[in-house]
Amino acid sequence: MSPHTTPATAVLVALKTITLLLGGLITYFSYKAYSRSGARPLWYLAVGFGIVTAGTLMAGFVDQLLRFSLVGTDLLPFAGDDGSAMAVTDIALVLESALTAVGFAVIVYSLYSE
Repeated sequence: MSPHTTPATAVLVALKTITLLLGGLITYFSYKAYSRSGARPLWYLAVGFGIVTAGTLMAGFVDQLLRFSLVGTDLLPFAGDDGSAMAVTDIALVLESALTAVGFAVIVYSLYSE
C-alpha cells in the first residue's frame, strides 16, 4: 500500500470496482435485450444504468486521481485555506450523486414508458 492508502480507501476502491463491473453488466444485458426486442423502454433502462455506472466511475477517478495531484496546488475549487483533500471528496460525491439521480430518473422513465 502506498503511504496515501488506508484500509478504508482500499475497501472503497474494491467496492467501486465491483459496482462498476455489475453496472456494466446490467447496462450490457439491458442493451442486448433492447437489441433483441426493439422495446424502447429497454433502451432507456440501458442508458439509465449506464449513467449511474459512469457516475461511479467518474467519482472514483476524481476522488483517487485528482486528490493526490491537486492537493496543495491552489487549483482545487472550493478548497479550504489548508488545501485539504476534503474538497476533492466533496466534488466526487456531488458528481456521483448528480449522475445517480439523473440515471435513476431515466430508469424510472423506462419503467413507466410504453
